[in-house]
Amino acid sequence: MKIALIGYGKMGHMIEEIARDRGHEIVSIIDVNNTNDFDSPAFASADVAIEFTNPTAAYDNYKRAFAHNVKVVSGSTGWMQDHKADVERLCNEEGQTLFWASNFSIGVAIFSAVNRYLAKIMNKFPQYDVQMEEVHHVHKLDAPSGTAITLAEEIIDNLDRKDKWVKGFQHAADGTESGSNDVAADELPIASIRRDEVPGIHSISYDSDADKITITHDAHSRKGFALGAVLAAEYTQNHHGLLTTSDLFQF
Repeated sequence: MKIALIGYGKMGHMIEEIARDRGHEIVSIIDVNNTNDFDSPAFASADVAIEFTNPTAAYDNYKRAFAHNVKVVSGSTGWMQDHKADVERLCNEEGQTLFWASNFSIGVAIFSAVNRYLAKIMNKFPQYDVQMEEVHHVHKLDAPSGTAITLAEEIIDNLDRKDKWVKGFQHAADGTESGSNDVAADELPIASIRRDEVPGIHSISYDSDADKITITHDAHSRKGFALGAVLAAEYTQNHHGLLTTSDLFQF
């Protein structure tokens, strides 16, 4: 398969290594200094582009790839609030393909399935209140993380007593603290911690007067994310539309 890379930071380098090890060809690498290469024959020859950039660049990157009918796999977060409807239109009505996930880790996909199942069980036990915490490296720009938001929305879909998620306690990269997990009964707080070079830790706790149940996914490195992105690209090559990890990992 011919792969283009959009974004060539730590994730881009790791994706390149894994893709080559799996026998794929990297035909184009686009970073901030060569965005004109979106219009190159090399980029247009790609079967799939894998995009890991930032919330401000992702949507424009999708459009530039779609202009050449190149399918996109993306792990960029923070763009959906402003551009979700248009991306859905491009995929559902104009024939473009985007595989988007807030997290490509196989472990997170399993964790997500456990999260949904646990929320269904806990719907019958209102004495347990639920909170979330996500911890990431100090370079991460968005808070809460896209993964935390996805997990929170899965809880809300399965837990009648929670109507929305809100930002809870915040510990910023510069050490400043704000916010609180003391929220309304129908709100699910997400605490966000920015610390050191942590790849990503997500914890979900159900607490009652009697006891506490916590499930946690703790990423040891970015390698799991990179492998999942390449697996998603392999899946996307032969599929169309707006795709997610629930298509790739059917638990």
